[in-house]
Amino acid sequence: MNNWMALLQEAEIIARTRAISKLIIMERGYQVCKFRLQINEDLIVQVYRNDKYDTTNFALILGRIRLYGRDKINGKWHRHAIEKPSSHDLSPEGAREVSLTEFWDIVEAIIQNLGLSSML
Repeated sequence: MNNWMALLQEAEIIARTRAISKLIIMERGYQVCKFRLQINEDLIVQVYRNDKYDTTNFALILGRIRLYGRDKINGKWHRHAIEKPSSHDLSPEGAREVSLTEFWDIVEAIIQNLGLSSML
């Protein structure tokens, strides 16, 4: 994803077609956008994009705790795996670029695997 407007458009499609209660835009500027795809009061996907610095952050958050994430910093991707969300996974799989739609697909699988599907 190379600009925040395209990322937000992708989020709008996800919000219309998946189990999202609402799309909350928290910040929108010339080169920056931050928003949340709210699944319910406690479970969200938070997205941040900064075009100037080519930074993208996707995070699945339960309460105030990140369960899983994917980040692009300085042009390089890494993963915050569900098993160790505070660590950076730089393996070939962890360093692979993902779209917001692919991240959402992973999130749905995580929700199912953790037995949180009643939250969808």
